[in-house]
Amino acid sequence: MTLCFATNNASKLAEISAMLGDQFDLKTLKDIGCFEEIPETQDTILGNSRQKAAHVWDHYRVNCFADDSGLEVDALNGEPGVHSAYYGGHPRSYERNLTQLLANLAGITDRTARFRTVITLVINGNYAVFEGIAEGRILTGPRGTGGFGYDPVFVPDGYDRTFAEMSMAEKSAISHRGKAFEKLVAFLKKN
Repeated sequence: MTLCFATNNASKLAEISAMLGDQFDLKTLKDIGCFEEIPETQDTILGNSRQKAAHVWDHYRVNCFADDSGLEVDALNGEPGVHSAYYGGHPRSYERNLTQLLANLAGITDRTARFRTVITLVINGNYAVFEGIAEGRILTGPRGTGGFGYDPVFVPDGYDRTFAEMSMAEKSAISHRGKAFEKLVAFLKKN
């Protein structure tokens, strides 16, 4: 089955391509001729995921899936949440996002957090939603060179290494995105 992954994020695309293998013909936005910036104007992770998938389906009539993810920090009332990509301002910058997060957590001992991913799949106009959550904690400084985004400061529960210190395969097996995509792949194989 041919599916478009509605993203321009090369890191996400590599991560998901590794998970899907050759079971599906995965297309990028560029592959289907989508070069515009897809809106992400909703106030929830679910809303943004659905908005992106609907945009591809409505404008290109291509079966697709879109994800939206966010880091939710308990001591910051769920921030950065839906604003994770631009937490440090515009244009988006992983480095500024990390700097802003660590500054906002300075002196705070409760560093519990979770990554949340919501995937919206559209097949022939029918929608399905899949969610994955990875619970963990935020360090006081970055560790590791792998991954992207907030990975260098996030240690998942039950581990002593950050996502950025894990291989892509290790991270995918336990990550929020990995869990959500496992549900997506199981659904696709069943239907």
